[in-house]
Amino acid sequence: MGTLFGTDGIRGVAGEALTAEFAVQVGRAAAVVLAKSCGEHPLFVIGRDTRLSGPMLEAGLVAGITSGGGRVEIADVMPTPGLAALVVKRGADAGVVVSASHNPFADNGIKFFNDRGLKLSDEAEAEIEEHILKHDLGSKAGAGFGAAEQLEGALEAYVWDLVRRIPLDLSGMRIALDCANGAMHRAAPLGLEESGAEVTVLNADPDGVNINDGCGSTHIGALQEHVRSGAYDLGLAFDGDGDRVLAVDRAGEFVDGDFIIAILAKHLKAKRLLRHETVVTTVMTNLGFHIAMAREGIEVVTTQVGDRYVIAEMLKHDYVLGGEQSGHIINRDVSTTGDGLATTLLLLQALREMDMTLDQAAKVMTRLPQKLVNVPVRDKDALDAARPVWDAIAAEEERLSGHGRVLVRPSGTEPCVRVMAEAGTHVECDEVCRRIAAVIDEHLG
Repeated sequence: MGTLFGTDGIRGVAGEALTAEFAVQVGRAAAVVLAKSCGEHPLFVIGRDTRLSGPMLEAGLVAGITSGGGRVEIADVMPTPGLAALVVKRGADAGVVVSASHNPFADNGIKFFNDRGLKLSDEAEAEIEEHILKHDLGSKAGAGFGAAEQLEGALEAYVWDLVRRIPLDLSGMRIALDCANGAMHRAAPLGLEESGAEVTVLNADPDGVNINDGCGSTHIGALQEHVRSGAYDLGLAFDGDGDRVLAVDRAGEFVDGDFIIAILAKHLKAKRLLRHETVVTTVMTNLGFHIAMAREGIEVVTTQVGDRYVIAEMLKHDYVLGGEQSGHIINRDVSTTGDGLATTLLLLQALREMDMTLDQAAKVMTRLPQKLVNVPVRDKDALDAARPVWDAIAAEEERLSGHGRVLVRPSGTEPCVRVMAEAGTHVECDEVCRRIAAVIDEHLG
């Protein structure tokens, strides 16, 4: 990753790192880079989530792209996966999403997709970044300008396309949706209601500052309480930009991405649709998932954390299913990137066809106790050379040999180091994380 681009685009505090002026530079650089391979006036489609800073950054990007010669179609509030699909549908050369996903409202981000609805290549991002850092691009003039126009009905078209491709009769099902006051606040209820479910919608009234605020996939407790208080079949929680989803069963028990992928993998294999009988996950995936997949005769391929790496592995070997514990889940027969609504419909399809409730289907795996701690640091890149930290990690790995594991890595989006431990008990996980976190804080905090 470069200076500006991380594992999921450019991200920072809006108005500080991400200003309107900066967005103009990003848009202009993207237009110039894409013009080299796509012609003088490359076509971009752009969407955003519900953050207060979204319209400002969107406007800056549009100004930058058009002044750099690019054309823009503006979809306004749109889930990230919907924007990725829109790129392909419109025959665009690239897509741009203004979102910081699950982060608090004060943050925002800029993420690009290529003409296939996939994350832009590292090489293209590096070239865009080089122009931004050098400030070497001026505005075009006259006939060199691009143009911008509004797109009408883009969100509805995305939903109806998914419903058509994943036909379901959810009559009689009661489902609670937590839309995180984000980009799925219209799309998710529409998709499930179109499929016949009785839907109760929570946190679908965005005001610019309440996105992910005590709700959505990063704060699952509110949904758990709501499901426990009513006679629901299950609950589903999205993140701010709608590319991930997590679930709650009828008893209010949490069902994370590992369980959802396990259910989908077993279902696809039974239908002979799991290509190469393989699923792709990351190093964060629970050991219980690996044990379950071995029992089902399904191979697991593991990548570093980040859905871009999962997707790259899936494309390389033509795997159909992959994802992350956090709820980023990709079925390549349906979407090009993590898609919370597509995953929701596929999960409900699996439950219907297996004639199971979510809690019954989730018995496919048993989760080993796991603990994840974020340790704030001055410079997360200094982790590689922090020998005392790696000595502490080695000592914990030796203690856990044969019945657990430790994973320590710098965050791709925040100034912290993530410490994850799996062990036989929750107490043991807590202790492992506490000891390693103390060493990180001492040497890097």
